[in-house]
Amino acid sequence: MTAVEAEKNPQTIRSSIPARLDRLGWSSFHTRMVMALGVAWILDGLEITIASNLAAVFTQHDTLHLSTSQAANIATWYLIGEVIGALFFGRLADTLGRKRLFTITLGVYLIGSGLTAATQAGGAWVVFLYATRVLAGTGIGGEYAAINSAIDEMMPARYRGRMDIAINGTYWGGALLGTAATLFLLNKLSPDLGWRIAFLVGPVLSLVIIYVRKNLPESPRWLIMHGRAAEAEANIAAIEAEVEASNGPLAPLPEGAEIEIRPMDRLGYLALVRVLFQNYPGRSTLVAVLMATQSFLYNAIFFTDALVLSDFFGVKSSDTAYYFFAFAVGNLVGPLTIGRLFDTLGRRKMISGTYLLSGALLVISAILFKDHDLTATTQTIAWTVIFFFASAGASAAYLTASEIFPLEVRSQAIAVFFAIAQLFGSFGTHLYGSLIGNGPHYNPNHLFWGYILGAGLMILGGVIAAVLAVDAEGRSLEDIAAPLSMVRQKLTAPAIPSRSPRPAI
Repeated sequence: MTAVEAEKNPQTIRSSIPARLDRLGWSSFHTRMVMALGVAWILDGLEITIASNLAAVFTQHDTLHLSTSQAANIATWYLIGEVIGALFFGRLADTLGRKRLFTITLGVYLIGSGLTAATQAGGAWVVFLYATRVLAGTGIGGEYAAINSAIDEMMPARYRGRMDIAINGTYWGGALLGTAATLFLLNKLSPDLGWRIAFLVGPVLSLVIIYVRKNLPESPRWLIMHGRAAEAEANIAAIEAEVEASNGPLAPLPEGAEIEIRPMDRLGYLALVRVLFQNYPGRSTLVAVLMATQSFLYNAIFFTDALVLSDFFGVKSSDTAYYFFAFAVGNLVGPLTIGRLFDTLGRRKMISGTYLLSGALLVISAILFKDHDLTATTQTIAWTVIFFFASAGASAAYLTASEIFPLEVRSQAIAVFFAIAQLFGSFGTHLYGSLIGNGPHYNPNHLFWGYILGAGLMILGGVIAAVLAVDAEGRSLEDIAAPLSMVRQKLTAPAIPSRSPRPAI
């Protein structure tokens, strides 16, 4: 019985679509999908960096004339919006589909960031400014849930780890773009015009991406899990035709490479929590720890690095952006260069290894910092090396959240753990800011213990990963976590090898 024939019986659908997706070799379709969907991370890095770089500009009399605390709160409201967007759109992505959310979430971000650029000076406009940052963050938070789900569901199993990690790492490409844009615009234009154009860079890029996303199909996996077998069959046939046009005939499917499902009603967040922590307690603990620990460390250092450079090493505030370039490059290069090892050496070894190594290196750099053995340059080099590994590990945390839970709740699960991560990240930023303190005499001993705490949390994440990590490399998503609607699963073997070449990443 084919998937189309099975659709006549709404109770049960038998389909080989997961196996057909996993057997595909790399093609122009996958390249286009990665470019169109992966831009969400670039936009987030762009937005966060632009807002951080412009905080001082917003306090000037010829711009928005905000107080220091008002300017600092801009990033906080954006992060609040991300949490709202992840939870709200995460559920919609599981209910309405991935494709519908592709345009909606990007459109929400575009409007929010565009309205930010229209903010005027004056007390009443502060509320407007914060509201636009919440709106922009809502769009990006929704992107995380819908996009990570779609990428994992349409990516062949043997490429899933490296590509997901590389895409998540492009956040730092956006950070580099945001830093370069603000430096250029503020040097070439007046501050009031320069900051407005900086906030329009993302929306302009979004307009192009919205057009590209129109031609992407809905996830065939999501369609069959919701009883829409005919649409799923049409989508997978179109994808296979494009891959065959590029790579030649596809490898045959093994006998019995099918799953049998019975579509089920959607789950609310309360039911989701029960599913996660009753059915998958070990996996939920793993993801919560990985997401929370990396978010704490990243937010703590990322949002305070400029303060450390200026307050402890005497770097001019106008020059801290140049040091940030090296920091961002290390974060970007890590996932791009060692991401493939998560598919070859395996998830458990690489996740635990990157967390443990980055934590150990941070302990060493913290001791050197306390003993006044670092300069602004060597401190930046230390951060660059530490986050070369930490960035790959953090990207793997998002990969883990998106691949080890059932398809029916995948987007919502990503949203829940993303929200947990942001809460811990906000605490890290506040704690490190308090440890830095105020002049004129800054005490490195206080911040030393903050670094030790961050290192300890990363080491904890590495230990938990060594014990609880799921060996998901090369395995079908349905093999890693059977759908809640599963009646019978026949495909239990790893993804089928392909004669097609691997992607460059």
